[in-house]
Amino acid sequence: MAKIGFIGMGNMGYAMMCGALKVFPKEEILFTDVNESRIKQVHQLTGVSYALSNAECANSVKYLVLAVKPQFYNEVMKNIQHIVRQDHVIISIAPGISVSRVKEHLGSQVRVVRAMPNTPALLGEGMTGITFAKEDFSYEEKDTIEKFFRSFGKVKFVKEHLMNAVTCISGSSPAYVYMFIEALADSGVKYGLTRDAAYEMAAQTVVGAAKMVLETGEHPGKLKDNVCSPGGTTIAAVSALEEHGFRNAVIKATDACYEKSIGFHSS
Repeated sequence: MAKIGFIGMGNMGYAMMCGALKVFPKEEILFTDVNESRIKQVHQLTGVSYALSNAECANSVKYLVLAVKPQFYNEVMKNIQHIVRQDHVIISIAPGISVSRVKEHLGSQVRVVRAMPNTPALLGEGMTGITFAKEDFSYEEKDTIEKFFRSFGKVKFVKEHLMNAVTCISGSSPAYVYMFIEALADSGVKYGLTRDAAYEMAAQTVVGAAKMVLETGEHPGKLKDNVCSPGGTTIAAVSALEEHGFRNAVIKATDACYEKSIGFHSS
C-alpha cells in the first residue's frame, strides 16, 4: 500500500508531490486526476504510480490529499465517502472548505488536516498554514504530516478560524507578488532596460527584500526607512505609492480574497 495519495494533479497538487518526492520514496506515493493525458504526463515526469479513479486512490493510501478546487469537493468526497477508513488521514487544501464540512461528507470520525499551501512549493519555497486536532493523531502520524508539509517549504500552525486569512496572505498572494514584479519590470522597460534584465532585477529584488524581513527580524517599516534617504529618490517613490493607494489596494485585494473564501464555505 502506498503512503500518500493525491486526488488532483493541478499546479498545487503537482507542486506538493514534487516536494514529497524529496523525502518519501516514489513507491510510497500514488496519484490520480480527472484528465487522463495529465495522468500520463505526470507519470512520465516523475515515475510515480497512478490510480484510475478517486476511489482506487483513496483505497490504496493512508494519507489522502484532496488537491482539487473547492467547487469540485462535493463530487470528490461523494466518490470516496464509502472508501474512507478509520486509519485514514484526509488532507484538505481547498480555500474555504472547513474541517466540519469534510466530516459532514466523510463521517464524523474521519481525521482531517486542513492546510493552505502555495505554488512556490514547486521549488521547495512554499508557505503552508495548517490546522488539525493534534490529540486525534499518533506521534508517528503527526511526524509524517509535518515531514510532508516541510518537504516543500515552511509550515505555520494556526487555529482553524484563521485559515481564510492564511489564504489571503500566503495562499493567493503569490499572484499579487507576480503582478508587482511585472509592473516593476514594465517600468524598467519604459526607461530602456531589456525585458529579460528588468524581470531578473525585479524578481531578485523581491527575493532579497523578503530575505531581509525573514532573516534580520527587523520590522518591514524599519527596513523601508533604511532605504529612504531624506529628500532622496526612494522616499519620492514611496510618497507616490501612498498617493495612489498602494497599501489600500493590497488590503482591498485581501478583503476580496477573504470574502470569496467565506463564499466557498457556504456554497
